[in-house]
Amino acid sequence: MLNDLEAQARERGLLLRLKVGRPLGLWSLRLVVAEQLAADRLQLQGEMKAWAYGASAGLQLDTMRVCPQAPAGTGDLIWAATMAWALESTPCLRARLLAIRDAEGQHRRLVRYFQQRGFSTVHEVEAAVWDLPLRMVWGGAGALMTADCAEVQQRAAQRWTAQSPAA
Repeated sequence: MLNDLEAQARERGLLLRLKVGRPLGLWSLRLVVAEQLAADRLQLQGEMKAWAYGASAGLQLDTMRVCPQAPAGTGDLIWAATMAWALESTPCLRARLLAIRDAEGQHRRLVRYFQQRGFSTVHEVEAAVWDLPLRMVWGGAGALMTADCAEVQQRAAQRWTAQSPAA
């Protein structure tokens, strides 16, 4: 899956690159999509930062960014490639993330965006004592959401393909 996505990205003038580390028995991931502007110049279009531990529900998504001027489908490429990496390189079958609660309107948009990708809210991380470990991991309060990696990958790959100039 990942090799196919990398080839498709290349056909559209995008570079898909992953940097994977293995600190303390964990996986760390930084996945980037860039556009080659010149032989020696790249423009970052989007990225995903994540980490994983050796469990079926071990994929933890930390940061996902897509630049406003990024080509259509860049976000879907990032989602599809991240999930393909998890499914191919780790034992992870489920992912989780925190839809951070900064401003209420922004939080609602984040939740809706993640739901469209296949995530469901499993817990509201608030100020309770039992939420402290989650707040320490995620750095704030919000909606803790989980999803099936294969489902997220399939949805994102379909959207990515639909954005294809040939489609």
